[in-house]
Amino acid sequence: MNYQPRPDDIRFLLDRVLEAVPRLRRLPAFAEIDQDLQAQVLEEAGKFMAEVIAPCNRDGDEIGCRFDAGAVTTPPGFRDAYRAFVDAGWPALLAAPEDGGQGLPELFGAVLFEWLNAANHGFAMAPVLLHGAYECLKHHGSDDLKQRYLPKIASGEWLATMCLTEAHAGSDLGQVRTRALQQADGSLRVTGAKIFISGGEHDLSDNIVHLVLCRLPDAPAGPKGLSLALVPKFLPDGARNAVHCDRIEHKMGLHGSPTCAMRFDDATGWLIGEPNRGLAAMFVMMNAARLHTALQGIGLLDAAWQKADAYARERRQMRAPGPVPASRGAEAADLVAEHPAIRRILDTQRAWIDGARLIAYRSAVQLDVARHDADPKQRERAQRWCALVTPVLKAACSHQAFHGASECLQVFGGHGYVREWGIEQVLRDSRVSMIYEGTNEIQAIDLLVRKVLADGGTGMSALLVELRDELDAARDIDADVQRRLAQLRYLTTTIAMAAQADPVLPYELADDYLRIVMLAMLAWAWARIERAAPPDDCRWSDPAAAFRRWVLPEFELRLGIVKRACDAVVARAAAA
Repeated sequence: MNYQPRPDDIRFLLDRVLEAVPRLRRLPAFAEIDQDLQAQVLEEAGKFMAEVIAPCNRDGDEIGCRFDAGAVTTPPGFRDAYRAFVDAGWPALLAAPEDGGQGLPELFGAVLFEWLNAANHGFAMAPVLLHGAYECLKHHGSDDLKQRYLPKIASGEWLATMCLTEAHAGSDLGQVRTRALQQADGSLRVTGAKIFISGGEHDLSDNIVHLVLCRLPDAPAGPKGLSLALVPKFLPDGARNAVHCDRIEHKMGLHGSPTCAMRFDDATGWLIGEPNRGLAAMFVMMNAARLHTALQGIGLLDAAWQKADAYARERRQMRAPGPVPASRGAEAADLVAEHPAIRRILDTQRAWIDGARLIAYRSAVQLDVARHDADPKQRERAQRWCALVTPVLKAACSHQAFHGASECLQVFGGHGYVREWGIEQVLRDSRVSMIYEGTNEIQAIDLLVRKVLADGGTGMSALLVELRDELDAARDIDADVQRRLAQLRYLTTTIAMAAQADPVLPYELADDYLRIVMLAMLAWAWARIERAAPPDDCRWSDPAAAFRRWVLPEFELRLGIVKRACDAVVARAAAA
C-alpha cells in the first residue's frame, strides 16, 4: 500500500480554484510558465515518488539507519533513490538558473515536498532542508562562499543541515554556547555540541554542509549575540573537517532519517552574514522549513487517508445501517467504507487535506509574489500573508497529521495496531512534526503575540478583509464564511483590549486563537473549492459536507473559550 500521488486533484486546485498559472505569469520571473509545463512537472513528480521513493519507505522504518564508529549508513535503497533524485534534477527545481537550478515557482516545489513526505517521510528529511539552506546562503553568504557551495547545494550534490539545538537549550536559542573564534585568514574555528540534527551524518552525499548557530567572543548575551557559520564535513582541499557524529538517536519514528548528536572540535568554518546577526540569516531557512513542515503534515495525512480508504473499500464486516447508494451496488452494503462512522472519519480527513492544501498552495504563490511582483503594494500584501499564515499552517497541519492519522488507524480496527498495513508507521513518523521547526505552542505565540498584537491586529484584519473580498455574499455558503471572518476580526480586537489588562492572557489563548484562524481559513478554502467543483462530484462534495458538519463547529467552541477568558479579564480589571 505505497503512496500514490493524485496529480488530477492537484491540477483541479491549482487551475480551477487558485488559477495559479495566470497569477504566476504576471510575475516577470515566470512569464514563460504555462499549464503544460505545470502538468508535466506534476506528472513526472508523481511517477517518481510512486516508483522510486515510496518503495523504500518500509525498509526505512523496519531496518533504519545504522551507526558505527561515527559513520552512518542509511537504509537499503535510500542511497540509490537519492542519487536518482539528484540525477532527475528535483533538488534544483526552485534554484536560480545562474546557480544551476531550473528557476521554477515555489508552488511546484510545494507539491513536490508534499508528495515526497507522503511517499517516504524518512527519506524526505535529507533533501527537505536544501532549499532553505540555498536561500540562506544566496541572500547572506559572501561571494566566495556562494561560488564554492551554492551550486552544489542547489543541485543536491551536497546535502545540508541546520544546527541549532543544544542539550541545555531547546527552543531558547539565546542559551546557545557553541563558540567561534575568528582566524587571521578570515575563517572561524567552531567548537561546541548540537543535538537533534537531522541528517548530521549519512552516506547519501559526498559532503554535508552544516549551518551552525554559534557565538563569537564578546558577543552580546542572548539571541542578539548569535552568529551563523558554514562548517562543511570536508574542507575545500578535500581534508576531513573536525566535525564528528557521536551517536544517532533511537526514536519513536522516522527511523529512515538519522537524527544525530554532532560535535565540532575547532572545526573550520566561515561566517554567513554579519557577526551577531545569525538568527536573521537562519530565519530564512527556518521559515522555509516551517512551510515545508505544513506540507509534510498534509502529505502524511493524505498517506494515512489513502491507506484507510483503500482498506475500508475492501474490508467486509456487518451490514451497514441505512440504504447504500445504488451507484455503489447492493454488494457494497457490508463494506466498512459504507458504515456512517467510518465515512465520517474518511470524509473529515479528506476535508482537512484538500482545504489545507489550498491554503498552503496559495501561500507558495504568495512567496513568489513577495519576491518578484513589480508592484510594491502587492509584495507587501503577499509578505503579510506569509508572515501570518505560515505559523498557522505549520501548527494546524502538523497537529492534524498526527491526530488524523490516529483516526485513520481506527478504520483498520485491530489490524491498524500491527505493522502489516503500515498505518501505525504514519502515526509514529508524524508525531515529531508538532515539535520540530518550532513547537506548535511557539507557532501560536508567534502568531498572536509577535505578529497579530504587535500592530494591534491591523495586519490580520487586512488579511481577513482580503479573504472576504474573494467571496460572493450572494451565496449562502460564502455569506456564512464572511460572517465568521468578521467574528474573527472582532475577536482579535477583543483580545488586544483584554491583553492591556492582563499581558499573560494572549500566551494562554494563543493555541485557541491559531485554531480559530485555521478553521476560518479552511471555511474560506472550501467555499472556493465548492464554487469551482462540479456539483455531482463526490470527491469534493462529500468532504465539503463533512467539513461543515464535523469540523467547522469547533470554530464556535474555540470562539466561546476565548471570549469568556477575555470577558473575565475585563471584568476583573473593571472591579479593581
